[in-house]
Amino acid sequence: MKFALLASGSRGNCCIIKHQDAQILIDCGTTRKYLHSCFAKLQYDYHQADALLVTHNHSDHISQIKLFQDHKKYGPEAIEEQEIQIVSPYEEFDVGSIHVQVLPMSHDVSCVGYVLHAGDEKLVYITDTGYIKAEVKPYIENADYYIFESNHDIELLMQTNRPVYVKQRIINDCGHLCNDESATILAQIIGDKTKEIVLAHISQEGNTRALALETLQACLQAHGIDSSRFKLHAAGQFEIYLGGKR
Repeated sequence: MKFALLASGSRGNCCIIKHQDAQILIDCGTTRKYLHSCFAKLQYDYHQADALLVTHNHSDHISQIKLFQDHKKYGPEAIEEQEIQIVSPYEEFDVGSIHVQVLPMSHDVSCVGYVLHAGDEKLVYITDTGYIKAEVKPYIENADYYIFESNHDIELLMQTNRPVYVKQRIINDCGHLCNDESATILAQIIGDKTKEIVLAHISQEGNTRALALETLQACLQAHGIDSSRFKLHAAGQFEIYLGGKR
C-alpha cells in the first residue's frame, strides 16, 4: 500500500491511497487549481479512482467534490447534488483489493475516520476529532501507517487572535486533537508493525510542524519507545508527501 497526501489542514485536505489496481481518494478539499497541479506532478489520472471517501461535510474536505461527480462516493452524511453511499460507524466494505472500515469521530458535524486494510498492511486515517473513543482504539492499534491529527498546541492557540468561541470550539470534545493528546494516543496504539506516522491537519496559526513532531518524539521517549524506529513527518497545508511501501 502506498499513499500521497496532497493537502492537510484547515484550507484543504486530500489523500490518494493505492494498492495493486485499487485507488481510493480520501476527501477532496482545497482549490481545483491546486488539486489539478498535484495530479499533474504525480502524473495521476483521478478519473481512474475507484472511490472517494469523505470524512465529513466541511468545505475544506469536500470543496472539489464536483470533480468526482461520476465516482462512487462514501460519507457519513448526504451532500447536496451528489449521489453518496451513507456509511455508519464500524461498517465495512471493499474497494477492489482495499478493505475499508469506518470509525466514529467526535466533531461538530457527523464525522468518520477510516482504516484501510490491503494485503497484510493497515493504514489509519484520522483527522477532525476532539477525542478518540475508548472503543475505537482497538481498531487502530498496530497499524503500518498512521495519518493522524495533531492540530494545535493549546498555548499557541490561546495566543492567536481568533475569537474566544472559535478557540473553545477547537479545544472541546467536538473539535480537534491537540499535540499532547495526539501524541499520547499514538504512544498507546502504535506497535511492532508500525513503520510511518504522518501528523496531519496542523494549524497554521496555533501550531508549528516542528512543535508537533517534538511533542510526539518527547511523548514516545517518555513511554520508552524509540522514535527512530519510525518514519515521522508533519504534513504541510500545501505539500505533496509520498508515503507507504514504494
